[in-house]
Amino acid sequence: MGRRQNDSDFGKFTLLIFFMIGAISCSAVYFFLTMVFRQSSTESVSTMYEVLDEKNGFEGKCCRGVEHLELWGDAVKWGDDFKVNSSEECCRACKDSCRGDGRGCLCNSWVWCGDRNACGPRFGECWLKRQKDALNPDRFGSGDRVMWTSGFVFDKGEGIVGLETDYGILRIQLLPHCAPHSVSYILELLALPNCVGCHIYRAETRGILWDEAGNHIKKATFGPPFALVQGTLESHGFEFKDIPKEHCPAIKRGSVAWVGSGPDFFISLANHKEWRDSYTVFGYVLSEDMEILEKISHLRTRSEIWSNIAVSLLKKPIFLRFRRIST
Repeated sequence: MGRRQNDSDFGKFTLLIFFMIGAISCSAVYFFLTMVFRQSSTESVSTMYEVLDEKNGFEGKCCRGVEHLELWGDAVKWGDDFKVNSSEECCRACKDSCRGDGRGCLCNSWVWCGDRNACGPRFGECWLKRQKDALNPDRFGSGDRVMWTSGFVFDKGEGIVGLETDYGILRIQLLPHCAPHSVSYILELLALPNCVGCHIYRAETRGILWDEAGNHIKKATFGPPFALVQGTLESHGFEFKDIPKEHCPAIKRGSVAWVGSGPDFFISLANHKEWRDSYTVFGYVLSEDMEILEKISHLRTRSEIWSNIAVSLLKKPIFLRFRRIST
């Protein structure tokens, strides 16, 4: 018996249905994965730094503030009813207000009275506060006569500043819990109309010593080249004071750190385990912006000798401008 025509049509129609179902399923999966991997840059960087915090011991070692600084702002917990034994405890109380459910942090700054003689009955008071603008905190007073210690706690999406160059904007996640003095200075520069004098003057590639991920090639030397860009963040007409040594984790690809006590700084293009505990790291460049640094590292340079070490200086310095980043 011959096959019926409608059986053939039915088979073709069935295959068409299965094909459409498969296409729709693939589209749904693609859309889901796209949404997962295209989280906002601020969310991805927050996750990245939570991993870095755990790996480098930031959470265990870092909850610091700036002495002789009093931040103003709306109180979310009153200090006359809340006293602790150290600035670190006050800092952690502020960090504990971050609920971790996407609703943000109730507290993004804290103030602790730690000078027993000057504070008197107010000794130990811990005020948890909320700044309306995390990048422009309300500073009530600073100097040796101020008895308070203050610090910042950035929420996800807060604490990212832009370092504008002619080759693109480098978005930098600041780390106030580990380097509060450094971050305080950067926020002061951010408030200036221009960072006159801030520029990059040195640029060195990864060469054949580090791979694209920044990992050192076995048996290779550690430079030169040293896989970094270097510059200064001293603005003309703005008084610079030496930055005290703060937390010094291992230098990773993207680390932003001071050279000594500043104002010279560098951004690393590689993982420099050999430099551990040598430099204060106050921020990290978002991974998406590392291409800008790679481009800068390949610009034309001239060779110079510093303390018997060959370095590569840019023939044309790159001027820098700090910018606010909307999140």
